[in-house]
Amino acid sequence: MRTLIIISIGLCIGFILIGFLPKKFQIIAGIIFSLVWAGVVFWNLTLGLSHGYTLAEELQIQLLIFFVPVTAYWGYFLFKN
Repeated sequence: MRTLIIISIGLCIGFILIGFLPKKFQIIAGIIFSLVWAGVVFWNLTLGLSHGYTLAEELQIQLLIFFVPVTAYWGYFLFKN
């Protein structure tokens, strides 16, 4: 459940950026969003590791948490423009 909540938050942030920023700022916002989201995912990874999960277990989930919102942002950006 926590994974779905985090992915949903990332999707909401990404689509808010796409929806409210002018077109000329969306590339810069996408880069910043991708980097900040990577930081959030890294923090979530360390949190999972501190609760006793192995890196192999956590890495699969964290990759999903990172790539779904970031891919949705860039995919929507590329196909929208």
